[in-house]
Amino acid sequence: MGCACEKPTASYTEFRTSALGIDETHGKNAEVSIQQCKLCQRIWIRYAFNTDVTPESGKWYKGMVSKKDRPQITPENTLEYLESLEWYVYGGEFFGNTTAFGVGEIDLD
Repeated sequence: MGCACEKPTASYTEFRTSALGIDETHGKNAEVSIQQCKLCQRIWIRYAFNTDVTPESGKWYKGMVSKKDRPQITPENTLEYLESLEWYVYGGEFFGNTTAFGVGEIDLD
């Protein structure tokens, strides 16, 4: 790991964020955004949603995106993209506001 943005504990303040859109394909109305590390300029894709109507159900997942892959990523294929990565970072209220590394299929429930 070279930059702080690669650590699960990286703060949102370490990134510039812009909205990419909403993924409605899984019924979660997931907010998808692009984040760029202010220090190393790496690009990340972030997928955030609530599993039900309570604030404690919030989950988010994010993974690094190469500059060549970025133009092909849409809100609707972000989940598939994240699941294809060697690793991603996840967290949110659902996980007790802790963050960790994940790999493979993302649990939408």
